[in-house]
Amino acid sequence: MSRIWLSPPHLDGRERALLLDAFDSNWIAPLGPHVDAFEAELGAWVEGRAVAALSSGTAALHLALILAGVQPGDRVVTSTFTFAATVNAIRYVGAEPVLVDAEPVGWTMDVDLLEEALAWCAATGRPARAVLPVDLYGQVCDHPAIEARAAAAGAVVIEDAAEALGSTRGGRLAGSFGAFAALSFNGNKIITTSGGGALVAADSELAARARFLGSQAREPAPHYEHEHVGYNYRLSNLLAAVGRGQLERLHAKIATRQEHHAHYTATLGTVEGLEVMQALPGTVPNAWLTCITLDPVRLGVDREAVRLHLAGLDIEARPVWKPMHQQPVFRDARAFLGGVSDAAFEVGLCLPSGSSLTEVDRARVVDAVLSTPGLRGA
Repeated sequence: MSRIWLSPPHLDGRERALLLDAFDSNWIAPLGPHVDAFEAELGAWVEGRAVAALSSGTAALHLALILAGVQPGDRVVTSTFTFAATVNAIRYVGAEPVLVDAEPVGWTMDVDLLEEALAWCAATGRPARAVLPVDLYGQVCDHPAIEARAAAAGAVVIEDAAEALGSTRGGRLAGSFGAFAALSFNGNKIITTSGGGALVAADSELAARARFLGSQAREPAPHYEHEHVGYNYRLSNLLAAVGRGQLERLHAKIATRQEHHAHYTATLGTVEGLEVMQALPGTVPNAWLTCITLDPVRLGVDREAVRLHLAGLDIEARPVWKPMHQQPVFRDARAFLGGVSDAAFEVGLCLPSGSSLTEVDRARVVDAVLSTPGLRGA
């Protein structure tokens, strides 16, 4: 049997045709008509906002922090339950991350703890310059509440929507909240450009500024003129062509992943001690990854026993993100914790969720989980 991957790339549309169009036109260097079109098409997905296509979601976070005016020594309040790239970008600009735990249902930023963190920043003489909440596993944060608290504290909101393209809260699409947002098109995301990302801005002038900084900050002169430090962050025309083909199929990819989530809920969610993470109220997640939690007392086995059993059957499953306050590189960061992310990391597991996952292979995943030696209640 072939290996079942967690969330592999899935090319099922016009990607090849569009890529060959870019190749045959000789637009293979960075920038070109497919980049322009991809930015416009992405903008339609994020409530008509302005978009700058970049080399990664991390690049988008970095430029968003620069454009938000974050300086060395400033504080940025962010989610502790996330991938390292979120907090790495804060360090890129020399700022200090202040970590906030997750709420217990969808594992997104806890708004009450955010308020505590903002109050601490102000009370200790260095108010937060920005708030950077993460839309985790396709779940969308309570952005209206976050934006209200950030505004009261004078902080800019940057939405890390790297995992949430196509998800909604209150009918609004992920990537449309805050002054800026970051998207990712890494190989494991719901759509991919192999590597790539995008910065979303509420202001078209700020998006243009991101394009400028991401193109080595080259001034409009016949020679190479530079008044600012720039970055080599722009997406290539070839990869943008692939992204356009992927984006055309986003609705279908979301629907398939939501079907996987529903199937896992129906087949595994009835087992005592095993829970499938469900949508937050008022949200429709893109179901990028289906996450389960396993209670070792009630199940008789722990998360690692299940993961290793699946690995032995050539099925990739992965623990949920290790919280940033547990990472050695960020151990000195101030953190406002409620125990949610610590507990989730101990018992949480991501199951194969790719849009190319077949019904047969999905059944194989379910059977593998239920056949874990020692598992009770199946």
